[in-house]
Amino acid sequence: MYSEWAHPVGGVTVWSRTDGGGEYRVLPDGCMDLIWHDGTLLVAGPDTAAHAAHDRPGASYAGLRFAPGAGPGLLGVPAREMRDLRVPLADLWPGARARQLAERAGDDPVAVLEQWVSRRTREVGPADPLPRRVAGALAAGRTVAEVAGRTGLGERQLRRRCEAAFGYGPKTLARILRLQRALELARAGTPFADVAAEAGYADQPHLSREVRALAGVPLGELVRR
Repeated sequence: MYSEWAHPVGGVTVWSRTDGGGEYRVLPDGCMDLIWHDGTLLVAGPDTAAHAAHDRPGASYAGLRFAPGAGPGLLGVPAREMRDLRVPLADLWPGARARQLAERAGDDPVAVLEQWVSRRTREVGPADPLPRRVAGALAAGRTVAEVAGRTGLGERQLRRRCEAAFGYGPKTLARILRLQRALELARAGTPFADVAAEAGYADQPHLSREVRALAGVPLGELVRR
């Protein structure tokens, strides 16, 4: 069973899951997560392709999902250093600090994580607005050149800023955000040919190739799951 809801802190989603066991696939979405599982806190970095995993029946998780660009400032680590990784929080923070948060989370991980992100947001102050602007423009189908022009950055500088905020450059982020848009449309019952057109693919074969490249399985299988 899975549930999620928006946290009052913008760009943060709280989620919990009790696993039925077996294999599952986490698709790239540009996000980072702070995850509590079996008394341990892990940071899941931004993925460039689907992350396949296997779990036992009844496994319990709680987490915070940080929208593209929101995680590095709160977690204190550049996204590029976490790309395609799952790392214990104790490897990123001073060990005692990470252990204390994990121990407090043992009784009610969701409540403790919600409290932590509220407190942490006050500590770090206002977030850099650039990542949200970039992600929003790319999700709307703007080209990298257009985004660079809108932000006043050269393309090389934009790439460096994107790698720190998102874990990869703007072209990769645009592909991932387009995949998420395609999945949203397909799961709503939109015919795949229309999905391709509405999500910004050249045609349906292009959609199929991109889904396989990023998700590892055909679009139809993702929708059935």
